[in-house]
Amino acid sequence: MTTSKRSEGSSIWPIAIGDVERFDAEADVVVVGLGAAGASAAIDADRAGAEVLVLEAASAGGGTSAMSGGLIYLGGGTPIQTECGFEDSADDMFEFLMAASGPEPDEAKIRRYCDESVDHYHWLVECGVPFLAAFHPEPGLESPDESALVYSGGEDAYPFDRMVRPAPRAHKPQIAGTAGAFFMERMLAAVDALEHTRILADTSARALVVDGDEVVGVVARQAGADVTIRARGGVVLCAGGFVLDDEMVAEHCPEAARVMMRLGNDNDRGSGIKMARAFGADVQRMNATEVALPMTPPRSLVSGILVNARGQRFINEDTYYGRVGQEALFHQDGQVYLIVDEALAVPNAVGNRVTWVAETAAELGADIGLPEGALEATLELYNRGASEGRDPVFHKAGEWVRPLTGPLGAFDFTVENSIYATFTLGGLRTSVDGSVLSLDGSPIPGLFAAGRTTSGVAALGYSSGVSLGDSTFFGRLAGESAAGRASA
Repeated sequence: MTTSKRSEGSSIWPIAIGDVERFDAEADVVVVGLGAAGASAAIDADRAGAEVLVLEAASAGGGTSAMSGGLIYLGGGTPIQTECGFEDSADDMFEFLMAASGPEPDEAKIRRYCDESVDHYHWLVECGVPFLAAFHPEPGLESPDESALVYSGGEDAYPFDRMVRPAPRAHKPQIAGTAGAFFMERMLAAVDALEHTRILADTSARALVVDGDEVVGVVARQAGADVTIRARGGVVLCAGGFVLDDEMVAEHCPEAARVMMRLGNDNDRGSGIKMARAFGADVQRMNATEVALPMTPPRSLVSGILVNARGQRFINEDTYYGRVGQEALFHQDGQVYLIVDEALAVPNAVGNRVTWVAETAAELGADIGLPEGALEATLELYNRGASEGRDPVFHKAGEWVRPLTGPLGAFDFTVENSIYATFTLGGLRTSVDGSVLSLDGSPIPGLFAAGRTTSGVAALGYSSGVSLGDSTFFGRLAGESAAGRASA
């Protein structure tokens, strides 16, 4: 591993400990980033008896986690699920996530995540995060009221409803509407209450300090000057993803550059990934991104049919809108339209309205610019099954299936003209305990990571709430691992 290059300005190259004149600060565990993952790492490292120093590039903690809707993916039979009348088990949760998070999901991470999900729910409550035992029937999005529970990954839609017993697993903290800011307020309050943890705000980690093959600290930028910080047990990188780094996006997931809304804060530029890679860390699934296409609410719109630029259906419309968005962008070139009849022609929650209206399918297809005869053939096939309440091709649930007859309309859900929202899912390759792995698969001593800096539970597929669930759960394990190394 190269350790001879010095950090100059924004250089990511590691610094050899022999080149460090002095350390400006020291702790058992140094956590980089104070979003959901960093807060969780700090809490469990502190509770394990470690002295913790958290570096936060912004003036206060929260990160992209505070900008989120606040859903947390939990299951296996949490008290909220039970009180709302839903049965779930760790095995059911595991089977769903293995199917929905792939292809090639991390089985070991998902297994532990599911087996300990109920315990993790109680840990969050102990940290001061409240949940109200009420179910919200509109899937995908956080409830407008204080209800906690919602379907968030297509668990109740094809094909997953035929694989495993459906159960809603997204848990929203008890506040009306979006809950990310409230959730992070509670998590940051838990961090502030820790006995052995300090926070350095406005401090951006730039490079790792190394002693041979071991990570022993970081170089950070604070008030225009470099500060060097020693980590006796380990450094935990929780610095977010890279969705706002144009060069990384262009290299790894160029389709995301086409999306109107990139979800992240100004520090989601891959700094943690870059620092670790400069010391030989491996990365995984850097092409993976979540792509949400918020077609609903209202839920009634799923009674329409989605067609691509060839006028053909490509998915069951009642599935999770993240699956719709990924399919639309990556496999349909972002050229999709929702065909509705007059009864369904209402604006959706983000302001999309019907763009084209016509008396017949032929006229509507011509207005959109679809191949001649394509929309008529698609509608004829769909209506044939719908007249019997069936969708034999894509298996949309019967409650949303009925014939569509003129006059007809179409929503323009092309990537250029509609809100698609994306963030990165790829990052550092880590073990279950949070150790960052080198190119040969061995752990890098003293280096840990969690959250969107890593490739976690979501491989290429996603379910809303997985980011906060993954970040908090594996943040805890990374913090514990670093603390254990300090006390060894």
